[in-house]
Amino acid sequence: IGPGVERLGEEAAKLFPDAMVTVLSSDMYKTARALKEKIEEIASGGADIIIGTQLIAKGHNFPNLTLVGVIDADLGLQGSDLRAAERTFQLMRQVAGRAGRAKKTGSALIQTYQPEHPVIRAILAGEEEEFWRAEAFEREQAGVPPYGRMAGIILSGSNVTQVFEAANMLAKNIFALTRIDAKVFGPAPAPVARIRGRHRVRLLVKAGKGVALQSALVEWVSQVRLKGDARLSIDIDPQSFY
Repeated sequence: IGPGVERLGEEAAKLFPDAMVTVLSSDMYKTARALKEKIEEIASGGADIIIGTQLIAKGHNFPNLTLVGVIDADLGLQGSDLRAAERTFQLMRQVAGRAGRAKKTGSALIQTYQPEHPVIRAILAGEEEEFWRAEAFEREQAGVPPYGRMAGIILSGSNVTQVFEAANMLAKNIFALTRIDAKVFGPAPAPVARIRGRHRVRLLVKAGKGVALQSALVEWVSQVRLKGDARLSIDIDPQSFY
């Protein structure tokens, strides 16, 4: 876990006492209007140093920005999200593109613990097409979208025992899925294991591209009877694995 933006802002203020340091995060502003006003203030020259979250990358134009630094650039490459490389590549391109958008020359610095990672190398070399070719090859070899099908199943509830019981029952009774040569992974705690008091358990289903995955999933999950406030959701070819 890297340093938070507030902590980085404090350190920047100590190192550059004469600079106007601004911390930009959507969590720090109660309304969208307040956030918009802050961004406009920064764009008009109201900050010398901006410390921010991914929000900074989202299409904002800061004409005086000439140097961008990305802290823990490879943090997004960790975990089980098969789109992690794609997301990280796009985000770093967006962030680096904030610098030098007007007439001034811009530079970008990237902090990484994996300098040889294909994503980092592609960013540094500016080889976007090569990255997408390599990413497509990796996905084809793994048989994942768009070269295969996947489904994320999330079971959630306030009683973690009941949630895991339902998940384990699904994992043990997979005939409806093996019939279409699908594989089941899990159950395991979801990457975001708890939201608003509800425990979350995940299973992943992987299948070939041409199979009738949706009907097989409906048959499969109909076997389990959920207890209490437990709920089950299915996300076919998910965009997020959290």
